[in-house]
Formats: sequence, C-alpha cells, structure tokens
Amino acid sequence: MGDGTKSLRYELLAEIGEGSYGKVYKAREVGEKQRLLAVKKFNIRGHTSENGIPAFMIREVALLCKMKYFNHPNIVKLLDASAVRVGLSLDLTLVLEYIDQDLSTYLSKVPASGLNRNCIKDVMLQLLQGLDFLHTNMVLHRDLKPENILVSSLGEVKIADFGLARIYTFNIALTPGVVTLWYRAPEVLLNSVYMSSVDMWSAGCILAELYLLRPLFQGYTEVQQLQKIFEVIGLPSNEEWPQDSPISYSVHWGPKSPCTKLLPNLDPDETDLLSQCLAFRPSNRISAAKALVHPFFMKH
Repeated sequence: MGDGTKSLRYELLAEIGEGSYGKVYKAREVGEKQRLLAVKKFNIRGHTSENGIPAFMIREVALLCKMKYFNHPNIVKLLDASAVRVGLSLDLTLVLEYIDQDLSTYLSKVPASGLNRNCIKDVMLQLLQGLDFLHTNMVLHRDLKPENILVSSLGEVKIADFGLARIYTFNIALTPGVVTLWYRAPEVLLNSVYMSSVDMWSAGCILAELYLLRPLFQGYTEVQQLQKIFEVIGLPSNEEWPQDSPISYSVHWGPKSPCTKLLPNLDPDETDLLSQCLAFRPSNRISAAKALVHPFFMKH
C-alpha cells in the first residue's frame, strides 16, 4: 500500500467461508515462515457511476492499512492490506493471522454444565483488553459478536473484523442477507448517534452468553430486537429516549420494570458488570478501561 514494505507472498489452500461481501481463504505463506494465513477478498461496489467509491470507504480502507502496525495480543494481526480499483468497485484483500476457531464454535463445544467462572473471566478480560486498545486508538468495532471473536488453541482471545463494519453494512444494504441484530446496541437499532459505547453493549451481550451458552436477545427484526431488550432491562423513560431517533417513544415497547435479575445465579459483581454494560443510555454504560478494573476481575 505504498508504505515501502513488500507484499506478503502466499498460496491459497482452501476456501473456508463465503459471505455477501466476498470470500475467505486459508492460505500458507511462501518462504521460510510457512505461517498459516486467512485471506479475505472483498468486492465493494461503488455507490453510483458518478460517485465511484464512497469517501468513507476510502477512509476505512486507509484505517485498515494503518492497523497493520497495531500489535496487541487481543487483536487479530492484519499482515497485509491492498485495495485495487476495478471500474466502479474496489477489490480489497486483507491478509490476517490464521486462527481456526471463533467464539461461537468454542461455545458450541462447552458441556451443558457450562463454562467455569475463571474461564468466563479470562475470555472477558482478554476481550475488554482488546476493546480498550481499539477505543484508545479511536477505532470502534461496531459489529462485535461471537463470530468476530477468535479463540486460539492456546486460549488467546482476539478481536477480528474491526474497521470493517461500515464496509459490511454498506455492502449488505445492497445484498439482502441475514444480519445478526442480537449484539446491536439500542442506539444503533434506534438509528441514533453512537460512539465507542456500542461495543460495550455487545460485550455485555457476550458476557451474558458465556453464562447462558445462548444469545441473550434473539430478535429477527429491529422492532423485535428492541422489545426483547426492554423485556430484560425494562422500558426507558421518554426522557432517556434518544432525541434524534426517527423511531418514536411508546409505552407499548415493553414492561416498565426490568426483570428482577438480569440473569439468575449470578453473584452481585457479575450482575453489576453486566448491568453496567447493558445500560440503555450510552453515557451510563461502563467503558472498557473501567470494566477492566471492575471487582468482577479482582477476586478469584
């Protein structure tokens, strides 16, 4: 990408995934290292013939390229990024370290008796360390979910696909497909402004899932998703409702009072951290940095 480094050479071994955005391949680096790699190829269609590629997309790709220099144990390492303009679209190739399991696969293998508490703490600690690092570098993930969190064979937790959410969303708007709403913050569902606290809502949903072994809020439309959220956290007041949302407040959205306990069987620290992640108002939600020093992590 014009930074003077020579691009990584690899051979594709197998296609391991296909989405509305493109394909993912398992690959091996050519040369001494012979590392396994994940290669993601996107074709991003331009807006319209007169506009070509939207400016936000150029910025987002530039951000991805800058992220090559991020080096954090809880962030998937982006080893190479290249973008080639093809007519009105952009071919984007990302080369990443290869980790063969995501958190949803990991959770599907957990026995019915559940994950032990130390394991839950360990996963959350690593996830929040990664989020804190992204937020400190002014990067929002915007689409954090178990499929975007990788767990290596050594138990390392790494956040993947950060910086891509806007590209995905743009492309998916052009490609009807199923997009998971289950980890999406209320302000996003309400089309209101959002900031890094959107990722903390998703982290709260993931924390609950580590206990439940199933997603906490499973709605299939935005309206249904909001209703499921309010069934658990209670309906916010009219004053708390975002002013800029095109969706108007109604008392029929859900029950006034929340469930007595967010999740049964949690101790007070677990409940407190979860409720601070799942606060309706973004400004009341705990930050990743604060969550890392929450009593939840302090006792063994």
